[in-house]
Amino acid sequence: MNDLDSLVGAAQQSFAASGTPADLENAKAQFLGKSGRMTELMKGMAQLSPDEKKSRGAAINLAKQAIEAALTARRQALADAELNAQLHAEALDVTLPGRQRGQGGLHPVSLTLERIESIFGSMGFEVADGPEIETDWFNFTALNTPEDHPARSMHDTFYLEGGSEHAPHLLRTHTSPMQIRHAIAHVKRHRAAIDAGQPMPEIRVIAPGRTYRVDSDATHSPMFHQCEGLWIGENVSFKDLKYIFTAFCRTFFETDDLVLRFRPSFFPFTEPSAEIDIQFPSGPLAGRWLEVAGSGQVHPNVVRNMGLDPERFIGFAFGMGFDRLTMLRYGVNDLRLFFDGDIRFLSQFQ
Repeated sequence: MNDLDSLVGAAQQSFAASGTPADLENAKAQFLGKSGRMTELMKGMAQLSPDEKKSRGAAINLAKQAIEAALTARRQALADAELNAQLHAEALDVTLPGRQRGQGGLHPVSLTLERIESIFGSMGFEVADGPEIETDWFNFTALNTPEDHPARSMHDTFYLEGGSEHAPHLLRTHTSPMQIRHAIAHVKRHRAAIDAGQPMPEIRVIAPGRTYRVDSDATHSPMFHQCEGLWIGENVSFKDLKYIFTAFCRTFFETDDLVLRFRPSFFPFTEPSAEIDIQFPSGPLAGRWLEVAGSGQVHPNVVRNMGLDPERFIGFAFGMGFDRLTMLRYGVNDLRLFFDGDIRFLSQFQ
């Protein structure tokens, strides 16, 4: 039996000396392979008597089991060592600060919108919202825009399928339709008082939102943001328009030295009409006149389409692109930067 004990001991030493799985498989072949030492012992049993075969076979099986147990233990030890080495190589230092997720913020155009709503809100203006898909009547007809006006051209406006010949649908070209929608709803609420000759609560509203035109360059986008304003009452004059818009611009740009110019112009929905230009007292734009809005007294036809008598009710309207106001406030010279989604650009406004 000493030869079997020696064989088991030799196998255990050989397995323990194997530093890699490949070395261990080579050692296994020496003891348990087809031509290994254990196989040679089994071949020698043919010359033994039946009683000797029985006792010798049992001893050989025990030795074989001991060698296989040693082999399995060494395989597991090598696998554990490899795993520990991998874990050590990929270990995390839990004392290091974690990677924090950056905090987001509002888009610069959204910051401008909030500022506009806050300033006009302090002057008593409501904020109206409405559909971006409009009918021809609200977008053009109700605003005194004739059928031969260039804005009604398919090349200048995004018309949509689904409308009728007499009521086509389109992406609104301005937020002025909300002035009509808001005014009509306001007049319906107060119709009894108006018909009785009683004072009607004034219509004082701004309508900011997305608008669409076929235009694209460094200062124009097919989709852009616009804010319309409307003030209708029984004694609202052009002087009120100049006061309100001057106060807004000086508050928005935070300078009382800002100069405004109301330049005569033409719009179908106002009469008289004026373009509004501003001039900064200092900075890179100092001395230049910059157009920021269109404005004027609401045309009598538009007042009628609101359901009011233009002989009794009068007011003013204005429209401005607050993408351009954002560019002027933050010194951005290309409108397309607002829509690229570049985090390096947008993070400057957080």
